[in-house]
Amino acid sequence: MSWRAVFFALVAVAIMATLAWALLGSRLLIVRSVQVTGTGPLVSRAEVLRVARVPHGLPLIRVNAAAVAARVERIQQVQSATVSRSWPSTVTISVLPRTAVFAVASASGYALVDAFGVTVRQSASRPPALPLLTVGAPGAAPPGSLRGSQAVLAAARVLRELPPTVVHQVRLVLAASESAVSVRLTDGIVVVWGSPRRGAEKARELLLLMRTHARYYDLSARDTAVTRG
Repeated sequence: MSWRAVFFALVAVAIMATLAWALLGSRLLIVRSVQVTGTGPLVSRAEVLRVARVPHGLPLIRVNAAAVAARVERIQQVQSATVSRSWPSTVTISVLPRTAVFAVASASGYALVDAFGVTVRQSASRPPALPLLTVGAPGAAPPGSLRGSQAVLAAARVLRELPPTVVHQVRLVLAASESAVSVRLTDGIVVVWGSPRRGAEKARELLLLMRTHARYYDLSARDTAVTRG
């Protein structure tokens, strides 16, 4: 081996050793600050930092972003979290809080739940902006937990698909199952939506049918819409 090859090999080893020292052993590239974004009334910065457990002084390269995000996502009011490194010394935790979509009657008042059936918080009264959600057959005992309920997911999809002029009038959502969703508006009008499938098509049909000023609209069957009243 020529002296030049030996020289360049030694230089490469020195560079790698210097990089390894800078990343793992020096005090240059360590965690000096943790930034948190996306917090609000339901999720505080202090709570996120407490659960994240990112120690100051840890070499930045050793921060396990996936593990930190998983810990933060255990906070009930957090829908998702992403963690990134900002060299030379900052860890950033971005939080997406859960948003209440429905109010569900409970023993202490109302559970305000998100689109995934997770309780965001409890309330003594139903917020006027949130529709009341009933899951399961009418008269049946309420389920103990709605987290992960396919019926709740379907109900939330239906709300997203309803025309904007209609969705603000929704006061009650009945999700007997994931394929049997209906809504009741402020003036008592009932819309039977069925499953969330063909949402955009059903929304167009509903706007046309509402010109008849009926009190009942059934859009659950393909190619056959029923109105009454």
